Amino acid sequence: MKKILNILFEHKTLDRNTAKEVLVNIGKGVYNEHEITAFMTVFLMRSISLQELQGFQDALLELCVTVDFDGLETLDIVGTGGDGKNTFNISTLSCFIVAGAGYKVAKHGNYGASAISGSSNVIESMGYKFKNDNAALSKELDQAGICFLHAPLFHPALKNVGPIRKNLGMRTFFNMLGPLVNPASPSFSIIGVYNLEMARLYNYLLQQQSRNFAIVHGLDGYDEISLTGDSKLFTKDGERVLSAMQLAGQEVHPDAISGGATVAEAASIFKTILEGKGTREQEAVVLANAAIALQVTGSFNNYQDAFQAASESLKSGRAHQCLQQLISLQS
Repeated sequence: MKKILNILFEHKTLDRNTAKEVLVNIGKGVYNEHEITAFMTVFLMRSISLQELQGFQDALLELCVTVDFDGLETLDIVGTGGDGKNTFNISTLSCFIVAGAGYKVAKHGNYGASAISGSSNVIESMGYKFKNDNAALSKELDQAGICFLHAPLFHPALKNVGPIRKNLGMRTFFNMLGPLVNPASPSFSIIGVYNLEMARLYNYLLQQQSRNFAIVHGLDGYDEISLTGDSKLFTKDGERVLSAMQLAGQEVHPDAISGGATVAEAASIFKTILEGKGTREQEAVVLANAAIALQVTGSFNNYQDAFQAASESLKSGRAHQCLQQLISLQS
């Protein structure tokens, strides 16, 4: 690690193979926590390069526990986190809206590292039991339309990194990797990022892959469509800026999408929205993100049709039924 750190301290970047080797070694416990902390700190002080990001992705995909859904097309909506905005769990809620609309969702998530309540925190608080059993996950996907892939169970090689990330309490390059290493290799990925530089990195990376994708960024710093201002959208067809009015017919105040101060508060907000009792602003934000996801599947003629399908999923109660069915399958 000393040799690697010296390269980085000289303001040089790692090539793809070296980046992969370092992360594989971290997973194998070759380095101690101080060396890992020093390595992670470098990337708090400068941007990650495309070659480094690709190498890190290669390493995690090589080391991960994969799941196989027999060719079934799945979808994931995931944010990098680390935007410091403390919104409620918009991506996870959007996943249930998509499942309620009849699409299979393999949600990849983790405990919050720099946020109060990550997707794993909120889904666990409702009674979901994390697992990496392929048969059980397939059953959830079949009967509830959604399963949850708790990252530590699929990326056991990174168990040494979790406590360090928690102690640092700020976004690291691992925030960037989470959306790229879903062990189910979903056919459709909707990824929220907290800055445009990262959005362009992801865009370049995903353009080279077979999955269909959308990258979303709230231009006022959100890693999702927040409706607090304009949003930037990247797809295989190009990039564009969309206003809150175009996306949901309204703009919302940041306070309207706050996530609460505890996991219990976050879970309460989550349930309220999914039960159809959320505020107009909360529902609009969730529906906009879900609509982008539905449109990425290619099953809708336009965004308005996708938004209507998302709205019907929520208002009919089907999205909430997906959560109830998912929890009922826990034993």
